[in-house]
Amino acid sequence: MIPLARIVEQPLDLDAHLDAVRDPRAGAIATFVGLVRDHDPSVAGEVVALEYTAHPDAEQVLRRLAAEAAADADVIGLAVSHRVGRLPVGHTAIVVAVSSAHRSRAFEVCRALVETVKAELPVWKREILLDGTHTWVGLDTSADQT
Repeated sequence: MIPLARIVEQPLDLDAHLDAVRDPRAGAIATFVGLVRDHDPSVAGEVVALEYTAHPDAEQVLRRLAAEAAADADVIGLAVSHRVGRLPVGHTAIVVAVSSAHRSRAFEVCRALVETVKAELPVWKREILLDGTHTWVGLDTSADQT
């Protein structure tokens, strides 16, 4: 099985991810949809958008992470996509779908992949605040600009 793994500028489609992992052997599909929210507890101010920037090798890294997760013997199908570009509040930043014969393994692999992507994917986000300032998440805050 070759998992679907991509970095895109276009809006993400949950149904396309579900279709990519459907299989007669699957008894469960676990999904994760990461949305842009209007706040960050570590930042003062209202978030109005996120801007995601990816390293040129990001899709290759995502494919490797997906392949590693899909190598689990219980995984029947796996699909993961991450957006780049400017995303307003409410838009989808990441979608993960994992199918398995049983729900518990689908949930476990889905969650593990989300955490691995968050930790290892070379994609950075900049929070755009209502007052026009911005904050890079995960970078040295001395680089913040107004």
